[in-house]
Amino acid sequence: MNQLEGHTSSLPTDAASGRGHARIAFVQSGWHREIVSRCRDGFDAEMRKLGFSGDHLEYFEVPGAFELPLQTRLLAKTGRYAAVLAAGLVVDGGIYRHDFVARAVIDGLMRNQLDTEVPVLSAVLTPHHFHDHEEHHRYFSEHFVVKGVELARACAGAIDARERVLRIARAA
Repeated sequence: MNQLEGHTSSLPTDAASGRGHARIAFVQSGWHREIVSRCRDGFDAEMRKLGFSGDHLEYFEVPGAFELPLQTRLLAKTGRYAAVLAAGLVVDGGIYRHDFVARAVIDGLMRNQLDTEVPVLSAVLTPHHFHDHEEHHRYFSEHFVVKGVELARACAGAIDARERVLRIARAA
């Protein structure tokens, strides 16, 4: 099921929400760049609709998905970002066990989120049967746009939730 069906955001979209001032880092892998970049396209467009300023969305690239955990950790530790996001495509190339790579990446991203207390969100996809031909390029390119929109909504929600907790902690 498409997670976007029937979903309406209750998040404020006005500049008065302060949301436009939150800095967000988006890190993507360069492997299958033409596909993974579509996630950035969907993310960027949706973040602007949700009231985030384009001036506060920063984009980074690493060679492959395996490098995403380190880069997201370094960015989260700067204290500059309200959230750090990762996008990548881990495919079965027949040479190595892609499931090991995928597990290492996702585990690393989660560990970074817990260790830094900065939301670290993932749009790292691991299709079971990716073939390097036009049909799969088209399908996954379109799918990554959808994942980018979903990532933007999750990011906005995570930032809002974290901010509510921080306000409660400051008031205590």
